[in-house]
Amino acid sequence: MRVLGIESSCDETAAAVVGPEGVLSDVVYGQAIHAAYGGVVPEIASRAHAEQIVPVVRAALEQAGVERPDAVAATAGPGLIGAVLVGLSFGRAAALGWGVPFMPVNHLEGHLLSPLLDDPAPAFPFLGFVVSGGHTTLYLAQAVGSYQTLAETVDDAVGEAFDKVARMLGLGYPGGPLVDALAESGDPRAVPLPRPRVGDLDMSFAGLKTAVRTRLERFPDTRPADLAASFQEAVADVLVDRIQRASVRTGVERISIGGGVAANSRIRARIAACGLEPFLPPRARCTDNGAMIANVGRLRLLAGLVPGPSNARPRWAVGTP
Repeated sequence: MRVLGIESSCDETAAAVVGPEGVLSDVVYGQAIHAAYGGVVPEIASRAHAEQIVPVVRAALEQAGVERPDAVAATAGPGLIGAVLVGLSFGRAAALGWGVPFMPVNHLEGHLLSPLLDDPAPAFPFLGFVVSGGHTTLYLAQAVGSYQTLAETVDDAVGEAFDKVARMLGLGYPGGPLVDALAESGDPRAVPLPRPRVGDLDMSFAGLKTAVRTRLERFPDTRPADLAASFQEAVADVLVDRIQRASVRTGVERISIGGGVAANSRIRARIAACGLEPFLPPRARCTDNGAMIANVGRLRLLAGLVPGPSNARPRWAVGTP
């Protein structure tokens, strides 16, 4: 079964074809225009999706050598409602025109199961950490469609914290890659920063972000690279701590990560060395892409799972219909 996957939940218009051979194509159009605004502008994102959806899907099919896929999958949420509607509506119409099944896909489930596209892939059950600009959640993945939320952030998502710290340092947007690059020449032990704790497994990053701002206000001569490295190390400490605690609680030692922050070099290194069995997707597959959507759609169809409602949902918990 070869599945066309469409992703348009935020500021990337993406399409890919995934089959039994693996990823046959993966086309992503990034909307660089948002950098001028310091963040994603929903209306601009929706218009850009509408302009790019046809050429992006056409390119994905051509690269895969596929004229008519066996099924179509598209992100139905969570995400910016206008942006989601573009890809979802196109996907539903394409599936209807081709006369093939359509599978609405949860964007977060796409990130969660993206390591299954690689070889070796984690076997179920495994711990899956989705870390991005809008979400920071640790799941226990028991099977396709069966997930348990173990921990989540109570305030800022970790990617949001990266963007805000980057803004404080005058680095621009998106902040994650810029902080990562600056931290390469910094000392991660130079600036004392807190490791926020909320209960046993939940996370909080608002206080860490505030600590960075306070440091800049009180010590304006602090070397930016040291502050970036110290902030990044604090985030890595928190994530690794929750992974290790969750592993002890569940008895599961396989860990995967997904989402834009999963491309961070220090976080990847720390998780790889945390004493568990790590599965780290390629950096290109950490950010939003169509392959992860096609993958989930294909796995759900092969498992005989009934598609849920195909309406756009700005909020949609993983594992719910």
